[in-house]
Amino acid sequence: MTRNSVSLTDSRRRDSQRRRAKVVAALEQLANSGTEITVSAVSRAAGVHRSLIYRHPDLHTAVITKAAEPPTLATTGPSASKQSLLTDIANLTDRVRRQDAHIHQLEQRLADALGDQVWRQSGLGGPPDHDALDKRVKHLEQEKADLQRQLADRDEDLVAARGANRELMVRNNRS
Repeated sequence: MTRNSVSLTDSRRRDSQRRRAKVVAALEQLANSGTEITVSAVSRAAGVHRSLIYRHPDLHTAVITKAAEPPTLATTGPSASKQSLLTDIANLTDRVRRQDAHIHQLEQRLADALGDQVWRQSGLGGPPDHDALDKRVKHLEQEKADLQRQLADRDEDLVAARGANRELMVRNNRS
């Protein structure tokens, strides 16, 4: 080999070692700070391209291993994982949807009651059999709403039980 090619090879080797050291240092820094560890986060912190981490299996394995480890920071209270927060958001979104449906149903019942009151005050009251059918329909609608609420409550209990089960399985598998 010529002197220039040896010099270029040595320079390339030193550059590669320097970038690898930056990735390892960035990985440790992210782990110590409690920041979420991903290939993108490590490459951003190290100032290198993601492909460097993907091209070197040992670096990629180190990132994946660190990401799987629990955070090393000592917290003062219970911490929430990203998955548990996403589950909470999904549950709250579903709860808001159910409450919106319930509010709509209550508004409809109020509008019906006010309309019925105005209709009766006007002296145009409906036939007695119509009133009985209306009462039966309202009773059945209320029964349906109660059953839907019970079902929703049971669904929430089931989701909570599944989450607790999942947590217990994870704890059991770790020990």
